[in-house]
Order: sequence, then C-alpha cells, then structure tokens
Amino acid sequence: MTEKLSYRQNPNFPNRYISPEKLFRYLQANYSDCISVLGTSFLEKPIYKMTLGNGPVRIVAWSQMHGNESNATHGLLDLLEIFRYQPELRKELFLKISLDFVVMLNPDGAEKWTRRNALDIDINRDFLKLSSKEFPLLKNLVETGNYGYALNLHEQRTIFTTDGENPATLSFLAPSEDPERTLTETRKKTMAVIVRIYEALQTQLPNQIARYSDEFYPTSAGDNFTKFGLPCVLFEGGHYPNDYNRCKTREYYTIALYEGLKAMAALGGATDSWEKYSEIPQNRESHYDIIYRNVRLNTSFDCVLDIAVQYREEIPDGADEIIFTPIVVEVGDVGKKKGWKEIDCTGKKFISEKKFPKLDAEVNFRIE
Repeated sequence: MTEKLSYRQNPNFPNRYISPEKLFRYLQANYSDCISVLGTSFLEKPIYKMTLGNGPVRIVAWSQMHGNESNATHGLLDLLEIFRYQPELRKELFLKISLDFVVMLNPDGAEKWTRRNALDIDINRDFLKLSSKEFPLLKNLVETGNYGYALNLHEQRTIFTTDGENPATLSFLAPSEDPERTLTETRKKTMAVIVRIYEALQTQLPNQIARYSDEFYPTSAGDNFTKFGLPCVLFEGGHYPNDYNRCKTREYYTIALYEGLKAMAALGGATDSWEKYSEIPQNRESHYDIIYRNVRLNTSFDCVLDIAVQYREEIPDGADEIIFTPIVVEVGDVGKKKGWKEIDCTGKKFISEKKFPKLDAEVNFRIE
C-alpha cells in the first residue's frame, strides 16, 4: 500500500516572498546535480530547469511565469522537503515520471513582486509575439521535449469563490483550444488529471475547489500548448480564510501538485472519468477583501454608501516579506458583492481629511 504524503513546509522559505538570489543559492547548494540553466531573464538572472526522475511519462512544469505568484515555487520546494523524509514516495513517483520543472520563469518580476517582467510584458500573453526574453525559452523547451503533460502553475485573486460563500482556494482548468471551446481528446486528457486531483483533495478542502473559466485566450501559453496537442493543466492557488500570506493555500497547492503528478503517472494519457470535470463548481467573482457597509459621508446632502477595499501586495525595498496596502476599488452600492471582512458603519462617523473616498487610492479614512 502506498505511503500517504505527510505535508512539510520547506523551512528555508517561510515567507510568501521568495528572493530569486536566495532561491538560486539554495538550488545550487542542494540540487546542483539535477539543475541546469535554461537561459537568462532580461536583467540577466538565471532561469533554472530542475530535472527529476527517469520514468516513461514525461512532464514539463513552470512556476512564477507571473512574478507575484509564488505558491507553485513553494509547492516544488515543499515537495522536495517532503521527499527527504519520505524517500519511498519520491522513488515510487520518479520511477514512473520524468519531470522538467522550470523554477521561477520570471525572476525579474519575482524580485519586484510584480505580475509582469522587467519590460512590463505579461509572459503568459506572449505566445505569438515572443516579445519577452523569457517565454521563448519555455516554448522551445516544450516544443523539443516530447512531453506527455504540462503543468501551468499560477495563483488567482481573493475575489473568487466556489459558491458565493467559500473561497476558491484551488482552481483548475483544462484550457480551450478555440473560441468555441471544442471538447477535444487533448482537453479530455487534461480533465481526467484534474478529476483525480479533485477527488483526492475534496474531503480535505470541501467546497473550496473550483474550475477556472475556459474562455479561450488566443495569446496565452496554456491555450496554445493545448492547441498543439499537449494536455496542459492550469493550477490557480487562491484565498483561504484569514490567510493572506497563503500558508494554507501553499499546503494544499503542494498536495495538489503531488496528486497531479501521481495522476499523470497513473493515467499515462488515458481519459478515464473525464466527464466528472463538469461536476467541479466554476469560479464565481463574488468577493472583496473588505466592505464597509452603510457609510455616511460628511457631505452637505444625505449620502450613505458602501466602500469596497482590496489589498495591494507590495515588497518594500530590502524587505523579505510582502506587505498589504488597502486600496479603495469601489464606492456606492456594493450589495451584490460580499467581503471577507464586513464592517457595518451604521450610526458611526466617517473620519477623513477628504469628504469622499477616492477610487484606486490608499484607504485614508477611519470609522468611529
């Protein structure tokens, strides 16, 4: 009977923010025998490929295509830490698969904690133009690697839920190949993997796993790799209650990564139970981080409204962890949305130097 995975966090990377230089030193010190430099970023930072296993099912994966989405890099680092204590799991898995993992595809963005690269290009929308220095490295690897599966690893905003109440802590997608969202054999292979991940985690994470929208994006990586016949599983790590540093998300992301690799090893391109994919609830865009309800402004006329706030994530110069800055994103009637935190301001005072909260500005008021 296969030993059960026992989650461990890699103690070398306790923060949500991962310094590229720290990551590079760690990989060189601990995994020099299985890493190689795939190329360099626009700012000449190395982009590493880690190669693990020698099994027949060939898999390619990449993390931090968007620099401010670190859960996938953590997932790999945590999985490697787990395997140190459960070597039989590692041995069993890597007899069945060969994994090429591009670690931190966008190190320039990762250093600044930004989605885009140093030229402000969204690497995940660069499949056709190939304007970035980074994406062609991945595209060439995929096109020449004879892979059976791909893992396109991302994170999503806190706005998403599975049902309007529970956060979409994990979401998955079998990307479309065309605007009509045609159901192809390649997509069925992807769906079959996602179904196995879902079935493995749904008891641990009830009502918090969703499907991402399968709208076709003609310039994105996952859609085009799928179009070329490569089953490409999209991961999205999302919100977990009271966990903005995404520690619990990180844990479940790591488990999902392991279950995904296991599923690919077991399926080997089969489409078993793909039909169950449609049973996974689809993401709903239903929440803000904070909503102040029934705020009475200090105006010459009677003005009562809601104020919705989202946190902006930033890395201060020299810091080793991100900070969360509250930003006003909507004012007026926000009755159709909910907040992970809601503050009823009925009968309370709106105190600010300005009469109105300003959209896209930092929160500069208090309620007393």
